[in-house]
Amino acid sequence: MVRVQNLTRADALSAVRNPLAFIAERWTPASRTVRRAALAALVMAVVIVLTGGAVRLTGSGLGCPTWPKCTGDSLTATSAMGFHGAIEFGNRMLTYVLCAAVGWAIIAARSRKPWRRDLTRLGWAQFWIVMSNAVLGGIVVLVGLNPYTVAAHFLLSTALITVATLLWQRTREGDAAPRPLVGKSVQQLVWFLVVASALLIAVGTVVTGAGPHAGDSSEVDRIPVGWENVAKLHAVLAWIVVTLTFALWFVLKAVDAPQGPLRRTRDLFLILMAQGVIGYVQYFTDLPEALVALHMVGSCLVWIGVLRVLLALRERPETVADLPGPTTTSALTRA
Repeated sequence: MVRVQNLTRADALSAVRNPLAFIAERWTPASRTVRRAALAALVMAVVIVLTGGAVRLTGSGLGCPTWPKCTGDSLTATSAMGFHGAIEFGNRMLTYVLCAAVGWAIIAARSRKPWRRDLTRLGWAQFWIVMSNAVLGGIVVLVGLNPYTVAAHFLLSTALITVATLLWQRTREGDAAPRPLVGKSVQQLVWFLVVASALLIAVGTVVTGAGPHAGDSSEVDRIPVGWENVAKLHAVLAWIVVTLTFALWFVLKAVDAPQGPLRRTRDLFLILMAQGVIGYVQYFTDLPEALVALHMVGSCLVWIGVLRVLLALRERPETVADLPGPTTTSALTRA
């Protein structure tokens, strides 16, 4: 049986003043635990996008007509609010699960030995993005699902996925300075891919904001553009991203790049193909809710795939402290 350490009054005060440091002094997670914590935060960032899409696609965006309470008199959804109230309130509650996942990632990063400040900062960045997006979500409700605020809500979720992906990748690397694995021209091609993908996602929010899924059964303002025309622009950008990805794969093969960037590029291409099929099917079948939800998750996976390609272009080994070599050690022993 493991003996539990007695906590003194000084320990309790220390825990109150700086709980993260208190935990870090008493717990050292395995590297695998830190990676899993970062991955859990990333998975929850994608899940919250899916559930947010479910709120919109079921017309439950105003299921709780106010914020931060669900109604003027009740903090939670009531039975009289029915299905829509339960969906909207459930999505709000899932934010706490996301906060728990991000909190676990912060604690694991802070308790890691040796401590790396960059991991902790990425964890806290996720926390503040979640808090900001929660407030923005409340504003979305208070302004009656204004399509511009809804688009901003999704883009901020994409920012959360970006930081979560960075943290997950950094937990799998060392803390030494990055070393490029490919030349400048390949890096520039990948940055073109990143910019094109960001534009693709941004235009996708305009398609949603102009399209028929307003998020509520009542009359809700839409972005005043023809959604079909914007959808065609979205498709053009998608083909540009696919073309850049295909070109990148050929360039990486031509320069005999390491397997890491090649595998990430292949994975991205497969995700893009699946996302393209979903996109075209939903377009020609008048945007069925289930396919739109899949397409939203697909956009998250595309962005994660693009970031993984970008991050695969360099390596960061562990920093190794300068230690005496065998010759020096032998000389000291003889002396």
